[in-house]
Amino acid sequence: MTEREPLLAALEWQLAAGVDEVVGFEPADRFAPPPERKAPAAPPPARRAAPVAAHPVAAVEASSGDVARTADLDALRGLLLAFDGCALKKTATNTVFGEGPAGARLMIVGEAPGADEDRQGRPFVGPSGRLLERMLAAIGFRREEVYIANTVYWRPPGNRTPSAEEVEACRPFVDRQIALVAPEVLMLAGGAAAKTLLGTTEGIMRLRGRWQRLAAADGPVDVMPTFHPAFLLRSPARKREAWRDLLAVKARLETARS
Repeated sequence: MTEREPLLAALEWQLAAGVDEVVGFEPADRFAPPPERKAPAAPPPARRAAPVAAHPVAAVEASSGDVARTADLDALRGLLLAFDGCALKKTATNTVFGEGPAGARLMIVGEAPGADEDRQGRPFVGPSGRLLERMLAAIGFRREEVYIANTVYWRPPGNRTPSAEEVEACRPFVDRQIALVAPEVLMLAGGAAAKTLLGTTEGIMRLRGRWQRLAAADGPVDVMPTFHPAFLLRSPARKREAWRDLLAVKARLETARS
């Protein structure tokens, strides 16, 4: 037997055991004594505190007047891109403003961008976006005909739920976005979006399928809360209820047109 054969046999055994990568070029000696620890360095001298930044609530209040005066979606997007009153913006890759035509008859608002949305800068992409497109197609809508947005414009780290402060910071922009689109029907995808815009503590299981009204600049808007597509991917048995919600939206839009 050559010196090479035992080494090859050992490698084959490790591959069979599931070892698929090397973490070092030299073997570790587990019996060697631990290295001598050095005494910790003296702490650095205290630094003067930096000036306290403006409170995010003040930033939101300062922006609300300008937001309410925006004449179109492009102007609103410009204000949002210059807005620094939401901490989520610091950790996100892209601002996910929303997309679709002004004057869309149907508008959908979800909770927050996820990883796919953050990378592409578009709302509802990836698996949940593809399901949403199939849901819309089932009631005769193409994605390009619908305006789609979220209650916050930046991805929360780790896809966590946005905090109340983060939602409140974005709320003036969301309200103005709805007013500028002026949809005939607003569909709220998921419990977080429904609770935020309807100001309720009820869960989506109780809210879905029940028509609501949302006050907007040009008059109240019909609102249908329903399940978020991401939830339907995890709970496909709920698609039957979501289908009933979609049929109700379709019927309301057909009634409004006639």
